[in-house]
Amino acid sequence: MSTTKPVMDIPAKLVKELRELTNAGFSDCRAALVETNGDIPKAVDVLRKRGQAAAAKKATREASEGLIGHYIHAGGKIGVLVEINCESDFVARTDAFQSLCHDVAMHIAAVDPRYVRREDVTQEMLEHEKEIYTAQARATGKPEPVIQKIVQGKMEKFYEETCLYEQHFIKDESQTIGEMIAQAIAKLGENITIRRFSRYKVGEVTAAAGSAAEETPANAG
Repeated sequence: MSTTKPVMDIPAKLVKELRELTNAGFSDCRAALVETNGDIPKAVDVLRKRGQAAAAKKATREASEGLIGHYIHAGGKIGVLVEINCESDFVARTDAFQSLCHDVAMHIAAVDPRYVRREDVTQEMLEHEKEIYTAQARATGKPEPVIQKIVQGKMEKFYEETCLYEQHFIKDESQTIGEMIAQAIAKLGENITIRRFSRYKVGEVTAAAGSAAEETPANAG
């Protein structure tokens, strides 16, 4: 007698809804829905985790092609240039990749990150922030183990506010920019990485600039 568990019958409208939310393929969406018994939010999480796993496998591959994305906001008062790399010119010319570049540039214009990744934050800046957070926590009179947890939590918040990959995407706050890049990697099948960006605002003496780990974040005139 067979003990094979019957596969749940997933309505096409559920698969369609999940595809619209994640841009994942039909078979991937159906499999995620079967795994989660038709629970859309859980299925989204399953697809994101798989996308991140796929991105991790591709992260070591060289990405030397790509585009310079751009966005102008507020009647020409704010402008952004962002370099996003992929592995081939073919992918760089796809609508999906060009849309990604536009969305990232628009996000930078709105949220004004200072760094690309948390690894790009200078040691001097980290020590400065930790010193401030530690002093604030000690002022509460709490024991040292609690103070360390408070400081750790505040540092995570600092990364979320200042590092592009850690920030929640302005058009969909349920995902970070890093997760959005991971989804693009899974969808397009190539390593994709944000290399650097510059944000300009009329009236500012310098432009805010972020760069990848191999470069030091600095202001560009």
